[in-house]
Amino acid sequence: MPTSAPPGNRFERRRAETRRALVRAARQILAETGDTGASIQAIAERADVGFGSFYNHFQSKTELFEAAVVDALEEFGQSTDERLTGIDDPAELVAAGFRLSARMADSHPELMQVLRRRGLGHIHSDNGLTRRAVRDVEAGMASGRFTPVAPAVALSVLGGTLLSLVELRFARPDLDGDEAASDLAEMVLRMLGVPPGEAHEVARRPLPDPA
Repeated sequence: MPTSAPPGNRFERRRAETRRALVRAARQILAETGDTGASIQAIAERADVGFGSFYNHFQSKTELFEAAVVDALEEFGQSTDERLTGIDDPAELVAAGFRLSARMADSHPELMQVLRRRGLGHIHSDNGLTRRAVRDVEAGMASGRFTPVAPAVALSVLGGTLLSLVELRFARPDLDGDEAASDLAEMVLRMLGVPPGEAHEVARRPLPDPA
């Protein structure tokens, strides 16, 4: 058995680590200020990588910040999926996703600040969060749980309401985030065609325990 990885593998690992560091630095900047005007030198210093390394991975700052947003949305989608494993009801998936998002403003503030500042332009993008939302909406329509509607329209309802909830959590930390999220989830379910009484109940079912 070899005692160390082949040089090529080490090189690829270093490249991947450098790219992750740059994306992580860009995420931090977006979360802190939303300002994409930071110089490449400042980004590289925050990432603790050489200035020249930037152009081995990205052609521009715009490309880097776009990658940072997509990275945050993918993490958000994965985290939500993992927490909701085992739930089959599309309505419950949608409602629980809203409620978990409200809590993530406290548990994952950097991620949620990125979503807050840059999420609107990605509601209809082909990112991990959007794919998951479309999956759940289409499952709900196929099963008769939701009223048939163009997926893009349903996505606008879900995405716009989610971003409003995230903004509310940061702008009004004095409000009860869980209650606000349940109320918004209930409203969204009713817009998707779930009967009022059932929407109220589904939006308040116990959330799965963290893994």
